[in-house]
Amino acid sequence: MIHVETYGHVPNRHSGRLFIVEGIDGSGKSTQLTLLAQWLRSQGHLVVFSEWNSSPIVKVTTSRGKKRQLLTPLSFSLIHATDFSDRVERDIVPALKAGAIVLADRYVYTAFARDVARGVGPEWVRRLYRFAPVPTMAIYFRVPLDVALHRILSGRPKLKWYEAGMDLDLHPDVTESYKLFQGRIQTEYEKIVPEFGLEVMDATRPVEVQQRLLRQMVTPWLQSTAGKPARNAGGAR
Repeated sequence: MIHVETYGHVPNRHSGRLFIVEGIDGSGKSTQLTLLAQWLRSQGHLVVFSEWNSSPIVKVTTSRGKKRQLLTPLSFSLIHATDFSDRVERDIVPALKAGAIVLADRYVYTAFARDVARGVGPEWVRRLYRFAPVPTMAIYFRVPLDVALHRILSGRPKLKWYEAGMDLDLHPDVTESYKLFQGRIQTEYEKIVPEFGLEVMDATRPVEVQQRLLRQMVTPWLQSTAGKPARNAGGAR
């Protein structure tokens, strides 16, 4: 049994707001977050963007490990946790303290879904991220697997080796392996949604409809009192 107190006990007591989006590859979450950032800036808000696996500390190591296909599920998990820790300390927390709106394209829930899909223990992963501030709001972009796959394949010529879960020997064909791996990740996300109270966005709806709903979801938090506990914030309840 997973004990949710292993993550979610570091509330955001700063004046800033932390909004994050989650979902499988091809869910459209990144597009929506980019549009939201543009809208928030046009409204005069200070916006800081944070992206998964983007810390310069581990970027070179991750790239080399992927190129040589040396990364194990455990090393993958530890590298991403190191990346996340660096971004929390250098980018996310300082921005929240300064009263900025932080938009994160993927957060701890990505690790909870991907790492477990690769066979890492769920409780271990949650303990690994116990230092993470609880987001103001976490939104999961739910999309059928075949729709997500079509979006990915129409955007680039081929799937990446680790992205397709080829390291797990799920299937010799990269496309079939991708389907199986992403299906595993999707299953974990569906467990995470009720566990941490993530909001759900129907990612099959038109882009403009999703964006309008996303703006409506975050707007109440833009004018709320600093330090007010977040409704459905994505942490332990």
